[in-house]
Amino acid sequence: MSDRPWQPLEAMPRAFGPPLGNGVIRAAPDDFQVDEVLGFPADGDGEHLLLHIRKRETNTHWLAGQLARHAGIPPKDVSYAGMKDRHAVTTQWFSLRMAGRQQPDWGGLESDLIQILAVHRHRRKLRRGSLRGNSFRLRIRELQADRVQLEHRLARLRESGMPNYFGEQRFGHDYGNLAQAERLFLPGRVRMERQLRGLVISAVRAQLFNQVLAERIIQGNWNSPLNGDYFSLDGSRSGFGDDREQNEELSRRCRLQDIHPSGPLWGRGRPLVNGEAAALEVRVLRPFESWRNGLEHVGLEQERRPLRVPLKDLTWLFHGDDCLELCFYLPAGCFATVLLRELVECHSAAAIGKG
Repeated sequence: MSDRPWQPLEAMPRAFGPPLGNGVIRAAPDDFQVDEVLGFPADGDGEHLLLHIRKRETNTHWLAGQLARHAGIPPKDVSYAGMKDRHAVTTQWFSLRMAGRQQPDWGGLESDLIQILAVHRHRRKLRRGSLRGNSFRLRIRELQADRVQLEHRLARLRESGMPNYFGEQRFGHDYGNLAQAERLFLPGRVRMERQLRGLVISAVRAQLFNQVLAERIIQGNWNSPLNGDYFSLDGSRSGFGDDREQNEELSRRCRLQDIHPSGPLWGRGRPLVNGEAAALEVRVLRPFESWRNGLEHVGLEQERRPLRVPLKDLTWLFHGDDCLELCFYLPAGCFATVLLRELVECHSAAAIGKG
């Protein structure tokens, strides 16, 4: 990996300056709580069941297998929108295809680790990525940082939002998914198991995005317009290109976090940026020609991802001098650990999971 011109996230710039201290996360499961926000109501009928489950220190894949066994259905008929951490307390949605089957007694599945919160009928299978987002309640313990500085940093994050980096979880242990890109993209590539192939493609795309975001942070325009930008509408997958005659209006809307500058999720087709934004992305991504060509070859299309994530509902509470509790919401695909790195260096008592 050392001959690659890419940076690991730990070497990439922070938006608001260096960490203000250090602390420990995941000292106990209750210190890392995540609640999935589904974003749509259950249909009320249909061949699928939507189960809302609270789990503690429980692996998502293992729990899906337990649900299949308890319901008497094949594992392939159980689905979920995203993986959730084992070393945490999380609420998560699962769907079970129950065509022609009676609903089991869910009480027989409950334990200290698993609690069934709700069961609804639904017409469609729950698919990966179908969440609106996640709500977090996190505690940083053994905190060694100046409280006044932390509160100032937190207020800035709430006012300005945070960089939308992909977290280290996206890249596998020790960035192993990026190391596999050589096997997938270079001449003489070998066949790769489907799941690993998907992880490698996702990691490469995420790394290219992070490289662009890092440069925009260095230039100080990650949350403000650059000539030729493509803007994402807040809370939407829609966007629009830069109208050069309305830069003052675009700046105002960026300050209000109504819109956000975006970065590339690489694929085939013409980039949606032009001008200075296009020139910056060309320069930053020039060393990654084999990765760019590889992403185009596997059939991905050009997409955009916001460079910024709003944190308008961020709240915090100090428990004594050495414990900070944070509550916030993140859209699907955004990482809680990216928020933490803007505050302090966090050492985990367990494996750090996705936000």
